[in-house]
Amino acid sequence: MFDSDQPFNFLDEAALEAAPLNRDPYDYAFVDHAIPLARKEEVLADAPRIPHRGTYGIPNLRFGPKFDGVLKDLLNPRFRHIVERKFGIDLSRAYPTLVMMGNTSGHYNEGYAHPDSKHKLFTVILGFSREWPYERGRLRVLRSNSREDAAFEFPPEFGKMLMFRVSDKSYHGFLPQKGQRMSLQFCWVDSRSYARKTYMRHALSAFAKSVPGVRQVVGMMPRKFSRGGR
Repeated sequence: MFDSDQPFNFLDEAALEAAPLNRDPYDYAFVDHAIPLARKEEVLADAPRIPHRGTYGIPNLRFGPKFDGVLKDLLNPRFRHIVERKFGIDLSRAYPTLVMMGNTSGHYNEGYAHPDSKHKLFTVILGFSREWPYERGRLRVLRSNSREDAAFEFPPEFGKMLMFRVSDKSYHGFLPQKGQRMSLQFCWVDSRSYARKTYMRHALSAFAKSVPGVRQVVGMMPRKFSRGGR
């Protein structure tokens, strides 16, 4: 965390400020170019390499300085203040967590509809896929707990950002699609203990997926169980 606001090195502040707030079916905002496309190649060259499906805690991944610069922008209070003003929310006492998805298998159990854990206060999804040419696999803002009941679709492409306030109706999910689906999930959560548990859970999951036999078992489990809850 940073003690004072610093200018962004990668995020486009004007684009973040200009993104309209949508209230149907819940509070969310979409930013088409949260990171300018001119920074795409240098940032992706420094992004982590994730060989397996699922999500990994940022502390368990290796990456270069340009990707790290994006993380620092997200952790900058300047970004939090933009979110707070736009959504009318106070996140000053919340704790950040950062996890990364690298690949999807296309199995039916991926992308199930869920509203996020009650311990999460706010979620930001930032795309890092070089491209996403598929109709399926786009994150859907849902009106209900059905993946077919979509109000908006978010392609996980580089620089695109989806932000939403977590509530009991903030359902989202995606239709299964195999591919390199790189996206960063940045959340503000309600306690330091939950933030620690998040990283511990993802560390155990990452270890399990590094063992071939265990990885097959984990791959057949519904993600809501293999993640240990959201």
